[in-house]
Amino acid sequence: MKITIANLSHAKYAEVICDTMAESAKVRGTGIARRSPDYILKKMENGNAIIALEGDKFAGFCYIEIWSHEKFVANSGLIVHPDYRNLGLAKDIKKAIFAHSRSKYPNAKIFGITTGLAVMKINYDLGYQPVTFSELTEDESFWNGCQTCKNYDILTRTERKMCLCTGMLYDPAKKKNLEKKEKLNEKAFKRLKSIKQTLFYKTNKENVYLL
Repeated sequence: MKITIANLSHAKYAEVICDTMAESAKVRGTGIARRSPDYILKKMENGNAIIALEGDKFAGFCYIEIWSHEKFVANSGLIVHPDYRNLGLAKDIKKAIFAHSRSKYPNAKIFGITTGLAVMKINYDLGYQPVTFSELTEDESFWNGCQTCKNYDILTRTERKMCLCTGMLYDPAKKKNLEKKEKLNEKAFKRLKSIKQTLFYKTNKENVYLL
């Protein structure tokens, strides 16, 4: 199985990608914003997609959407062909598109909305956190993309505060601060451990230690 950044050499797969997305949504009975082959081709042309192939056979796909002048990006359209499901491929594709997003847009918040529990689990493992829709992009173009979803009326009735999808967000700034805090805690723990070992050594050697 080869998982790689898609380009126009993969144009022949655009239609089957769209068909697989639509069929998957139909089988699961969930809403999904429909994408055209031309839209998928644009993602390939811009290097904003990941494709999985076994030889020449399409296996999976996911693409990047950019919002609010690169303040937000979304990893969208994750799909695995029925012949390759339940093999862990979705997780591998998600990891690849996540890494590609962080490399290409290092300062952007990465978000997604999904009804799929499996996707939520993968997102959580990558460091996403569930958030309210108000914490996601306010770009009207993103929300207009939901119009082809059968649940769009729920989104409009709730004034875009909620829907059947769950919003999830990875914030690189918060992640960086958390990692910095963890490093400081680890450093403090090592220092405390060293002090305790020194005190223990002195106490056992001299049999006395005054605090």
